[in-house]
Amino acid sequence: MTTALPLPLRNVRVLSLALNLPGPAALMRCARMGAECTKLEPPPAPGHPSADPMGIYSPAAYATLHQGVRVVHAHLKTAEGQAALHEELTRTDVLITSFRPSALTKLGLSWEALQSKYPRLSLVRIVGAAAERAEEPGHDLTYLADAGLVTGTEMPPTLYADMGGALMASEAVLQALLERGHTGGGVCIEVALADAAAWLAQPRDWGLTTPEGDVGGNHAGYRIYPCADGRVAVAALEPHFAASLCAAAGLPATGDPQVLRAPATHTAVGAFLRTQTRAQLDALAVAQDIPLHTLA
Repeated sequence: MTTALPLPLRNVRVLSLALNLPGPAALMRCARMGAECTKLEPPPAPGHPSADPMGIYSPAAYATLHQGVRVVHAHLKTAEGQAALHEELTRTDVLITSFRPSALTKLGLSWEALQSKYPRLSLVRIVGAAAERAEEPGHDLTYLADAGLVTGTEMPPTLYADMGGALMASEAVLQALLERGHTGGGVCIEVALADAAAWLAQPRDWGLTTPEGDVGGNHAGYRIYPCADGRVAVAALEPHFAASLCAAAGLPATGDPQVLRAPATHTAVGAFLRTQTRAQLDALAVAQDIPLHTLA
């Protein structure tokens, strides 16, 4: 039986001026929730497919981000571009931007100016950092570093702040519409990528993912181990899963967290897993109901 996803943004019009990743990713989520989505971009330079940097350095990502999105072109620093923008705004419920506040003001798009012309319009303003830091330059990597999520010199495996910020921005669209349902007027919601990084960092701040935390490597059932032909990510944290893992490793079947934190348990589980191939571990996971995932 297939259940269709709800479309809570049906009949809602969302206009985005945001380039790069967070804004388009938020718009993509709005489109998937049923919104009628329009992206206004500057006209592309000769020989370029888009004025959005994403369309230049990753056309495949750009294509995915803009599925179901109507893309129009206008230069906002011209009278013609401003006219095109305001024609769109007359029928827009939520505007998404990613300019610095000073740039929005120069374009006549400060919250005060928008509210005076379009009282039912909401603004979701994506910035790098909040409040007085909103004019600072930055990118995903600097926001992750500021949140303490960059360790060593290895690059993060994905753009956590950008994608987390996109989630927060699409959530803000829903918040704005719910608030308008109560008050009849639009609202301005600022979404800071630095705040998205800080939100993602909270498990670390709480001590959950530090080396002393049970999901940071201190629990023998929640670690990444070498196996005979690769690696295995084991997530046997709950007592019944941990007991099954211990039994498979030839240990007493216990889910006692203190036992699972003991160095001897780590050693014994690690020694067992090193003797097993990925195929054997995949079969073990199914047979014994142990949450794990094998890796090359």
